[in-house]
Amino acid sequence: MLIILTGLAGMAQDPVTVHPDQQSLLNSSDPQLEANKRLVFDFYCKAFQTYNMELVPEYMAEDYIQHNPNVPTGRQAFIDYFSQFEQKPEEDRIEGLVNMVAEGDYVVLSFRVEYPDPEFPEGTYTTTWFDMFRIEDGKLAEHWDYGRRTSE
Repeated sequence: MLIILTGLAGMAQDPVTVHPDQQSLLNSSDPQLEANKRLVFDFYCKAFQTYNMELVPEYMAEDYIQHNPNVPTGRQAFIDYFSQFEQKPEEDRIEGLVNMVAEGDYVVLSFRVEYPDPEFPEGTYTTTWFDMFRIEDGKLAEHWDYGRRTSE
């Protein structure tokens, strides 16, 4: 039995870790890619994770397309949905950010998330969540994530 348990411990996941220097993720040799990453980073820090919906028009196109099934499409619908949450203070980092990459008009962010472990009720495990944005004319134009329907 000890041999089996020892073998399983060797197969345990490496925990997902948050990037220690998020500002360095914004650097790119391509000025447009750097600008796209900065747009998404600033949107997260200043508007989204703070629920400061007054700033959303600065970052998001009016005809913003949303692919998460819980949030209606369109900038005003986004604002209406997230206005229900209490505003939080602004930070200069994105909570749980693991990495950020840009290619063409797309910026992808990966995040560390932690969930209760169904096999060990007293434990947790980490995994990764992704968000992807398409940028058009200097604004967020479209969004994808691992959104699943929720009941309220």
